Amino acid sequence: MSQGLVTAAYIVAAICFIFSLAGLSKQETAKQGCYSGIVGMAIALFATIFSETVSGLGWIMLAMIVGAAVGIHKAKKVEMTEMPELIALLHSFVGLAAVLVGFNSFIDAGDVSAEMHTIHLVEVFLGVFIGAVTFTGSVVAFGKLNGKIASKPLQLPHKHKLNAAALLVSFILLLCFVSADGSWFALLVMTVIALAFGWHLVASIGGADMPVVVSMLNSYSGWAAAAAGFMLSNDLLIVTGALVGSSGAILSYIMCQAMNRSFISVIAGGFGSGDAASSSGSEEVGEYREVQAAEVAAMLKDASSVIITPGYGMAVAQAQYPVAEITDLLRKNGTEVRFGIHPVAGRLPGHMNVLLAEAKVPYDIVLEMDEINDDFAETDVVLVIGANDTVNPAAQIDPNSPIAGMPVLEVWKAKEVVVFKRSMNTGYAGVQNPLFFNENSVMCFGDAKAKVDEILAELKK
Repeated sequence: MSQGLVTAAYIVAAICFIFSLAGLSKQETAKQGCYSGIVGMAIALFATIFSETVSGLGWIMLAMIVGAAVGIHKAKKVEMTEMPELIALLHSFVGLAAVLVGFNSFIDAGDVSAEMHTIHLVEVFLGVFIGAVTFTGSVVAFGKLNGKIASKPLQLPHKHKLNAAALLVSFILLLCFVSADGSWFALLVMTVIALAFGWHLVASIGGADMPVVVSMLNSYSGWAAAAAGFMLSNDLLIVTGALVGSSGAILSYIMCQAMNRSFISVIAGGFGSGDAASSSGSEEVGEYREVQAAEVAAMLKDASSVIITPGYGMAVAQAQYPVAEITDLLRKNGTEVRFGIHPVAGRLPGHMNVLLAEAKVPYDIVLEMDEINDDFAETDVVLVIGANDTVNPAAQIDPNSPIAGMPVLEVWKAKEVVVFKRSMNTGYAGVQNPLFFNENSVMCFGDAKAKVDEILAELKK
C-alpha cells in the first residue's frame, strides 16, 4: 500500500475515533460509538500492517494472533466488577509498550537526520519517562482495585519532596542525555526513577480517589501512545494518543470538580491521608437498627416514591438484575422509582450506569447526583445498595473528615433509608459513615443479591 493510501486511511481512522468519542458521550449512542472505534482501529491496523515501509509481516501477524487470542479470552471471562482493574492493567501495557518503543527507537537513532537528532532524543527520553510512570502506576492501581494491594494510601516521610526530587533528577538526566548525544546510563537511570515515581504516585493515593486515578492513568496512557507516535513518525498514533490523553485529562478534571477536589491534591495524596484521616477514625458513632427483607418489602409497598443509590457493593454481588426486577414491579404498581448515581460511584467513571443498562433499567430514570439531590427530602424510601462514601453525611457536617467538602448524595433527608451492607465495616476510603446510625436509617445485612432476591419474593406475594 502506497504512502498516499496509508495517509488517507489514517485520516478516515482518525475521524472514526472522533465519532467514537462523540458517540460514547451519550447512553443512546454509546453502541454506535463503540462500533466507530472498532472500524477506525481495523482501518488503522490494516493500513499500517500493509504499508510499503513495514517489514517482518510474519512476526507482526503472529503477535497479533497471540494478542487477539488473549484479548478475546479475557473479554469473555471478565466480570463487570473486574472491568476497572482490567482497564488499569491495559493501561500498564500501553506504558510498557512506550518504554520498549523508546529503547528501540534510541537503538535505531542512526537513521534519524542530523537536524532532527536532538529532537528525537528528547522524544525518546520523554516517551520512556511517561511510559514508565504509566506502567508502574497502572500496576499499583490494578493491585488496589482487585484487593491485592491495600486501598489505604502509602505515607512515606517527605513524600512530596521525594516526588519533586524524582522530577528534578529526571530533568537533569534529560539535559545530560541530550548533551552527551545519547547516553544509555542517563536513560536507564531515568527509567528506574520513573518506575519508582509511578509506583509511589499511585500508592500514595487513597481508595476514594481511585476512580479519578483510573481516569488519570487513561490520560497518561494516551500521552504515552502519542510519544510513541512521535518516535515512530506515525501521525495516527500521535492523533489517537492526543485524543485519549486529552479526553482522559478532561474526565479527570470533571470528576475532581464533582468531588470538590483539585487535580493536584488528588495526585499529591488523595483521601484518607494525613491528620484528617487519623482524626476521623473508623469507630462506630452510635447504635444502628437492623431489618429483614420482609420489613423492607413492606416499606416499599407503602411508598409512593423510591430512590435507589447503588455502589460497588451492588456490582460485587451482581444485584443489578433483581434490583431491575424490583424497579419494574414497583413502577407497574404506580410507585415512582428512580436511581441516583454519584459521579465516582464504583471503581470507574460510569460503572453504575453500565451495570444498570446491562440489567435493562430505563435510561430516563437513571439520574446524576446534581439532578436528583434536591428530591431526597420528598422521597419516602431510599435504598442504599452497596454504597458508602458517596452517601456519607460526614462530607458536609465534619470538617475534620478526610472526605470533607466532597459532594454526596443527600439520602439522609428522605423519610426512611435502608442501607444494604455485609457488615458495619467502613467503605473503600476507610471513613465511618454517620448515616448508619441516624434515626431514619436501618441496616439490612448480608449479600446484596440474596437480600434483594428475598425482597423481590416478598413483593410478588
